[in-house]
Amino acid sequence: MSYTHLSAEDLKAVADSFPDQDKLDDLVGLFKLFGDQTRLSILMALMNRELCVHDICKTIDVSQSAVSHQLRNLREAKLVKSRRVGKEIIYSLDDDHVKEIYSVGLTHILEGK
Repeated sequence: MSYTHLSAEDLKAVADSFPDQDKLDDLVGLFKLFGDQTRLSILMALMNRELCVHDICKTIDVSQSAVSHQLRNLREAKLVKSRRVGKEIIYSLDDDHVKEIYSVGLTHILEGK
């Protein structure tokens, strides 16, 4: 099977379909957040239920300072949200998009095996 190179007009249409640079930078940042084992472990723990920092630490066997640092990154990216219950801060996924991103990535990895 042969390949025919695109015309300049078709190449421009492909390039024009890209998001603007700010959106592209945001998307790169989002995918970088999924590229860290601690952050991904936190997200996986929160896919099951909402948790406080102490319970996240126990679940993924990481120090409280490391978990708190990564939760701040995840909150800033709107992947995780928090609420106060008395003295505890309880964390949960911000929305179902986080589960979808994880699920699609895992499916892709498993299909390649």
